[in-house]
Amino acid sequence: MISINSRLPEVGTSIFTVMSRMALEHDAINLSQGFPDFPVSDQLIELIYKNLKAGHNQYAPMPGTPALRNSIADIITKTYQRPTDAEMEVTITAGGTEAIFSTIAALVKEGDEVIMFDPSYDSYDPAVRLNGGVPVHLKLKPPQFAIDWGEVKSKINSRTKLIMINTPHNPTGSVLREPDLKSLEEIVVAHNLIVLSDEVYERIIFDNLEHQSVLKYPKLAAQSIAVFSFGKTFHATGWKVGYAVAPEYLTREIRKAHQFITFSVNTPVQLALAGYLMNPDNYLQLGKFYEQKRDFFLEQIKGSSLQPLPCFGSYFQLLSYKSVSGLSDVEMAEWMTKEKKLAPIPVSVFYNDKTDHQLLRFCFAKNEETLEKAGAILRKL
Repeated sequence: MISINSRLPEVGTSIFTVMSRMALEHDAINLSQGFPDFPVSDQLIELIYKNLKAGHNQYAPMPGTPALRNSIADIITKTYQRPTDAEMEVTITAGGTEAIFSTIAALVKEGDEVIMFDPSYDSYDPAVRLNGGVPVHLKLKPPQFAIDWGEVKSKINSRTKLIMINTPHNPTGSVLREPDLKSLEEIVVAHNLIVLSDEVYERIIFDNLEHQSVLKYPKLAAQSIAVFSFGKTFHATGWKVGYAVAPEYLTREIRKAHQFITFSVNTPVQLALAGYLMNPDNYLQLGKFYEQKRDFFLEQIKGSSLQPLPCFGSYFQLLSYKSVSGLSDVEMAEWMTKEKKLAPIPVSVFYNDKTDHQLLRFCFAKNEETLEKAGAILRKL
């Protein structure tokens, strides 16, 4: 065998795969991996079928079909009051994860430092390291998981290239507010930095809060890439269709990487999405839809010894089990899956140093029957 010096020596199978497999093996309810268990819109399925039958089955243009990019540019302009050039500022990607990777591959050079906030989605750190960058992990603390902008300033040096943010946040359900974005804007303008903003849950925000996109702030938008996901918005995570919105000078570089990582995203789904976006009701009601699911899940766990943390967005609820067990969160997640037949995700896996606050993440993007069964288990703890 050839000896390989692994570029990611400590990376194994993702926790999502591990817990989903464990849930299957032990016939447990799977609230670990973040995907809905209810159907995609029949109208959207019909639009895909229509485009398949119409013969739209060959390569799409590398940046994405004009119809979809035009729809996105129009929505961005209306939503965030940011005039957006569909041709030069919108790129369709194979999910939000590819948009993130392509951006990092295009912009991060050997030795560049990238600031990210833990708990963070598990693709961020490996994407930076695979491209020669140096991840700089700043830790957020429960229950609010707020960013200390003073700490951010203290970590900036001549090697800092990029700051990664995520709002609404996976796994915590926290959201950034207007003062956060203004603080971020001040920092990146002063230090000539780039922001990579993971906004895949932009439409899933609760309690009358307004999503604070980097695209809303002109100076910030001029130095930012915003990443979105149709999989999250339309309950179709398996389609892997997302997009990146950025100024032309950044988009040009991102597309250089994108064309050699994915080249293009499947054509009939792009065209179907373009048609589906013509009705704003197909995405503007999403926050209310998931807020009801969050509230339903919280109602189901009343009487449990588990304590819910604030959740203002995404479709994940954190629960503290400190009053129940002294097990580590990984041990607790495994025990719950095997013995109680309910699979969560341990939050420590989202920290680079595996900080354990005895928190578990539960996905509530499920039908009410599933959430009722999960609640019945949790109430007995």
